[in-house]
Amino acid sequence: MKQTNYERLRTEDAIDLFGKQWMLVTAGNAQGFNTMTASWGGIGWLWNKPVAFVFVRPERYTHEFIEQNERLTLSFYTEAYRKALQLCGTKSGRDTDKVAATGLTPVPLKSGAMTFAEARLTIEGRKLFKAPMQESHFLDAEILERWYGAHGGLHDVYVVEIENVYEG
Repeated sequence: MKQTNYERLRTEDAIDLFGKQWMLVTAGNAQGFNTMTASWGGIGWLWNKPVAFVFVRPERYTHEFIEQNERLTLSFYTEAYRKALQLCGTKSGRDTDKVAATGLTPVPLKSGAMTFAEARLTIEGRKLFKAPMQESHFLDAEILERWYGAHGGLHDVYVVEIENVYEG
């Protein structure tokens, strides 16, 4: 993986990157980590820092690893890995060895955070902020009903400082 800086992200369509290409959110280290597929998030500028933000439900196994670690990665893949990302989004790491099931190759970064050799792009971030979503904060009741009515709990929102960007 080639390390670059956040300026590399200027060449990406951030809406397409997060919304259509999906990503793996990975937290932990070489001794223990978990990954999950996500498509909600974004990148921007906050508190004079380049940041990414992601949404993770507390009941997800990856949430435990995010809570226990200072850093996480957001990794993006070509269409050839869509089936691997589908598996990571439908199976829990509590019950399934996702690395074995997908054939993805874990790679520890200098900080100890994890990504995968197959990623075309990895954002490494340090947690800056976390807040739980609350029903009373939804201004559009239709969004609450559509996305949370029968789908489980509300997400936690994490804002992470983009520390490094890697190209596969």
